[in-house]
Amino acid sequence: METLKRLKRFARTCRVVRALALALATGLLLASGSAAQAQCQVEGWTAAAEANAQSLATLAWAPFARPETGWEAYVPLISRETGTDCPPQSEGFAAAFAAWQGARGLVATGLMGEADFLALKADVQARRPFLAVTAAGGGCPETADVIATVHAAESLGGKTVWARPSVLAAYRAMAAVARAEAPQIAEDPRNLMIFSGYRSPTLDAARCEAEGNCDGVARARCSSHRTGLALDLFVGQAEGFGADSTAETSRLALSKTATYRWLLANAGRFGFVNYPFEPWHWEWTGEAP
Repeated sequence: METLKRLKRFARTCRVVRALALALATGLLLASGSAAQAQCQVEGWTAAAEANAQSLATLAWAPFARPETGWEAYVPLISRETGTDCPPQSEGFAAAFAAWQGARGLVATGLMGEADFLALKADVQARRPFLAVTAAGGGCPETADVIATVHAAESLGGKTVWARPSVLAAYRAMAAVARAEAPQIAEDPRNLMIFSGYRSPTLDAARCEAEGNCDGVARARCSSHRTGLALDLFVGQAEGFGADSTAETSRLALSKTATYRWLLANAGRFGFVNYPFEPWHWEWTGEAP
């Protein structure tokens, strides 16, 4: 009987401790949420915030030479570049965007528009060595290095994919850390699988001729994939679309995935940079194209 009483007292104590822990955790989360909300309420930026909220889904523009409506798909990228976690409709976002504008000699309105995004895009694109070579008149670079085959367990659907060995080493290190740091990435084995790497210039040219899309953003005549430095990684898939669909609905869905957002925040640690129109396309900067 005495043992039973002790067990009951212990159980009551455990329930009390759990209740106190839950209350403390809830209080901390509420306090954290309140602090974040207060940080995003910045006096003087209400008009800009309202204008951004309006254009978020309605802006008619073509930042990648292709008509688009709205800029929501680029919010994670813009937030990273401007250093803010505030929602795009908030005063805090407008204030952070204005600070970014001012630092680059632009008019600090806090308004996200096409001209300002093109300046931001130029910053991001300048980190791609492939573009630096082509812009300098270096022709269309392609690899002369030994190409390694991606392990079947690393490729989406077991597809045969090739890349430079050094790229694969960096990719493997990054994928291991991503799965360890982000449970949402680890829970779907497809996340970060490779579905395209090195592509032969001859085969690439034949494919673009056959598909009739040589000049659009769908398939450029000079592709970074021929360098062996570019990888297309699975970051998610919108219902009814392929993993590399450039449809607006698809790219918007991919921009919201935990995998893409982790890559935006962390891929640079491993030497990878993104082509911002395609959430799945990443290039390694550790070797010259």
